Amino acid sequence: MSIQAEIPYGAYWSTPFCKWQSDFQHLHAIRFAAHVVREEAAARAWPACAFDLAVLGTTIPQAQCFYGTPWLTALAGLGGLSGPMVAQACATGVRAIATAVGELALGQAQTALVVTADRTSNGAHLYYPEPTGMGGTGVHENWVLDNFSCDPVGGNSMIQTAENVAARHGISTAEQHEVVLQRYAQYQDALAADHAFQRRYMRLPFAVPRPRFDRPAGSLAGDVGVTATSAEALAALRPVVAGGTVTFAGQTHPADGNAGLVVTTPARAREFARDDNVRVRLLGCGQARVEQAYMPEAVIPAAASALGMAGLGIGDIEAVKTHNPFAVNDIVFARETGFPLARMNNYGCSLIWGHPQAPTGTRAIIELIEELAERGGGRGLFSGCAAGDTAMALVVAVDVA
Repeated sequence: MSIQAEIPYGAYWSTPFCKWQSDFQHLHAIRFAAHVVREEAAARAWPACAFDLAVLGTTIPQAQCFYGTPWLTALAGLGGLSGPMVAQACATGVRAIATAVGELALGQAQTALVVTADRTSNGAHLYYPEPTGMGGTGVHENWVLDNFSCDPVGGNSMIQTAENVAARHGISTAEQHEVVLQRYAQYQDALAADHAFQRRYMRLPFAVPRPRFDRPAGSLAGDVGVTATSAEALAALRPVVAGGTVTFAGQTHPADGNAGLVVTTPARAREFARDDNVRVRLLGCGQARVEQAYMPEAVIPAAASALGMAGLGIGDIEAVKTHNPFAVNDIVFARETGFPLARMNNYGCSLIWGHPQAPTGTRAIIELIEELAERGGGRGLFSGCAAGDTAMALVVAVDVA
């Protein structure tokens, strides 16, 4: 199958990611994303008429999010633009791109603005009326914490899925910590030369707006909440679950932020590209669901599905990025696919820079594109797991003239 859609080179961005309850905790996720879209569009001199579709990916309720994409675009100065709001937990980034590709394939649009945004901080506390319940008492839910800790299908927590996979594949704490050290070192490469790699897609220093979005409240040099580590520090940690293997270092942290990109037809891609000598083609997309409570394994069949659509094998791939909420994810992926651990997740990954859900995969895909461009081109794979023991994957080709 041939995908007739591209991501124009450079037509994407991400905010820094901030650990929950820190610098972005006061910002409404959709309003914040619209603020960033407005600034990015203005910096590129994109007119409002440049787009005929918008896709908003978001997974954590914010006040008035019922109005979704039309509200986002109105706030961003794109009032005539509409489209769907989609959610697939941490696979939302790929799902939003796939949604845009589908609309283009149907002839419903030519150029889509894809925006992904979430705030895990101050998550909604919801009350669901239940008039027929005992005493008429309803059901309440802490959207973020309750869903992290309990899958309604099996009753297991997210961390238990990692422990199940670690037990099945014989993955030790020490092996997980080796991956943590490696991923932390790779992230340092993105900070070299005053964040040179991140500046290719992130505006730094980043001006943090006030909640009213009328003026800046401060600025950030980069991501917030990344914890420096060492072999000695990791050795002192104990597993979170009694009898388990996963420590706090072996898993990511919840975060806030947003990221966006453009998906358009090959004919229009050059109009939006930062450098029209670089072309970013979408080759394949895939999804998968695995056995209950074995979420980290889902990245493997999802990757196989995307590679199958692209007509490629893992040996044809030059770079791999993953959403790795647990170090276990990367270990089992490398073992099962044969792709070397040391070649995955150059310049950073969600294990290190955090987990704001919807934009997590979007940022990883952007970094994948920039890594391939820096290499002089090549083919890359992103695969990331999500709630419900699912995953989505995307294969891209970066051609450099």
